Amino acid sequence: MGMQEFVKWSRNRKPLASLLVIATLSVGIMIGTLMSGHAGASHPVLEGNAKPLVVPDPIIMSNTFSGIVVKMQPAVVNISTTQVFQAPTPKARGNGRGPRFTPQQPPSGNNDPNSLQDFFDKFFDGQDQGQIQQPERSLGSGVIVDSKGYILTNNHVVDGATKIQVQLNGERTKYEAKVVGTDEETDLAVIKIDVPRELPVAKLGNSDGVQVGDWVLAIGSPFGLKATVTAGIISAKDRGDDQVPIDSRGTTRHQFQRFLQTDAAINPGNSGGPLVDMAGQVIGINTAILTGARSMGNEGVGFALPSNMAINVYNQLVSKGHVTRGSIGITFSENDSANPIVLRSLGAEYGMIIGSVEKGGPAERAGLKAEDLITRINGKPIHTGNDLVEPIAETAVGEKIQLTYLRNKQPHEVTVTVGDRAKIFPTQTADNGGDDKPQSEKVVSAFGLHVEDLTAEIARRYGIDAKQGVIVTRIDPASFAEDIAFSTGDIVIEINGQPIANITDYRKAVDALKAGQEVVFKVIEGGGSTGSITRLLAGVVPAAASN
Repeated sequence: MGMQEFVKWSRNRKPLASLLVIATLSVGIMIGTLMSGHAGASHPVLEGNAKPLVVPDPIIMSNTFSGIVVKMQPAVVNISTTQVFQAPTPKARGNGRGPRFTPQQPPSGNNDPNSLQDFFDKFFDGQDQGQIQQPERSLGSGVIVDSKGYILTNNHVVDGATKIQVQLNGERTKYEAKVVGTDEETDLAVIKIDVPRELPVAKLGNSDGVQVGDWVLAIGSPFGLKATVTAGIISAKDRGDDQVPIDSRGTTRHQFQRFLQTDAAINPGNSGGPLVDMAGQVIGINTAILTGARSMGNEGVGFALPSNMAINVYNQLVSKGHVTRGSIGITFSENDSANPIVLRSLGAEYGMIIGSVEKGGPAERAGLKAEDLITRINGKPIHTGNDLVEPIAETAVGEKIQLTYLRNKQPHEVTVTVGDRAKIFPTQTADNGGDDKPQSEKVVSAFGLHVEDLTAEIARRYGIDAKQGVIVTRIDPASFAEDIAFSTGDIVIEINGQPIANITDYRKAVDALKAGQEVVFKVIEGGGSTGSITRLLAGVVPAAASN
C-alpha cells in the first residue's frame, strides 16, 4: 500500500476511531465512579469528633420472668363466648301494657329506684314478650389445671353463654367447651374441652404464702390480645366485697370473695387468667379491676381470687357440679366489729358482733344471740370477718365447730353443728348450677310461659304473700303466652278460677287443660306508675300446648 492509498484509508476510518475513543472514556468514567463510591462507603468521613456507632455484643439479662412465662404460657388459654340475649321488638314496646326496658335502654319517666319495674329490669335482665334474639360475643382467659382438658376461669366469662370456644396457646383451632360447674359466690367456673392428647398443666401454689410486695405476673388475653404478660407486685391481701368493684358483667360481690390486689396490668379479657408468683405457680385467678369511668382499662388496681379458694371450689365443682358451704345461721357487720370503742364496750379487743340469729338455725339451737361477740373459732382468734366465715364455710355439713364468745363481758364456749348455708339462707344463696333444687323451686314451662315459685323478696316487692302464686320469668317469642299478652314479672294467682299458690298447683291446673278449651289467667302485674294491678288474660288452648 502506497502513501497515497494509506492516507485515503485513514480518512475513511476516522468516524470509527472517534467512536472507539468515546466508548473507552465512558467506561473509564463509570469504573472510577463505582470505585470512588465504594471507597466512600468503606471509609466514612465524620464531622468534628463524632465516632461511628457499633452494634454491641448481646448481653444475657435476668431470665427469671421469661423462664416462668415459657413454662406457664402453654397452659393459659383464650376463651371466646357467644351469648344470645333477648331484645324487645317494636311490637313489644307498643303493646300498651306499660314500659319495658333492656339493660341497654334505661327507663324514662320512672326514677324510683324501689319501683317494681326497676326491680324486674334488674332481676330478669329486661326480658320481655315479643322479643328477638341477638348474639353478644365476649372474650376471657382461663388456665388448664388438668391434662384431660379441665380449665379454671371466671363464672362471669361463661355465664349465660350459648357457645364457649377455647383456643390453646399458639394454635388457631377452636375447641368447643362444656361447663362442668359454676360458683357465683366466688365468680369461678370450671369448663372442659376434649383434645386427643394430654395438655400442658399449670402448677397451683399456696396463696397463704403470698406477701405484700412479692413480684407477680398476670397472663391472659386483654382485649383479645392472646398470650399477653404483664408484671407487678402484690399490693394488698384480703380485700373484701366492700372494697372491690363489680365485674364487667354486673355480678355483685359476695362475702366469700377475698381478693389479692396487684398492680400488674389487668384489662378486659384478662378475666379467668392466672396470677403467677416467682416460683412459677398460680396463686390467683384474675377477676376484677378498679378503673376510671372513661378509660375502662388498667389503672394499676387489679384483683385476683386466691388459689386456695379456687382449689376448694374446683374440687367441689368437678366432683358434684356445685359448691356446698357451711353456715351456723348468723349475720354480722365487719365495720361495726372493727370499731375499737364498740369492742371495748363489750369487753374485748377483737371479735365479730352477731347482728342477727336465723330462727331455727344452728346458732340459735346452740344458744347464741344477737349482740354476742364471737372472739375465737376452734381456738383461733377472730380479727376479720374472713376469720369467722371461711372456717365455717369450709367445714362439712354436720360437723362441729367450737366457738368462744362474750355476753355481758363474760366469756362462754359453745359447740355448734354446721348446717347447709343454701338451706339456712335460701333467698340469699346464688344458684350454683347444681341439680339438687327441690322440684317446687325449678322453672316450669308450658304455653311458652316459664314460671317459678315466688321468693320472699319478690313477694315483698309486690306486697303479697309468698304463697300466693308463681312468677313469670321468661316468655318464648311467638308463643301462646305472648299472644295473650303475658309479660315477664307477672304473677299467676288463678287459672280458670282455681287458686295457684305454688308450682305444684300451677302444674296441676295446666295439665288439666285440653286443646280448644278456653282458659283465663288471673295475674298480678307490677312495674306500672300506679303500682301492682290485677288483670285477666284469656285465650283458647292451642293443640300444640295440650297435654
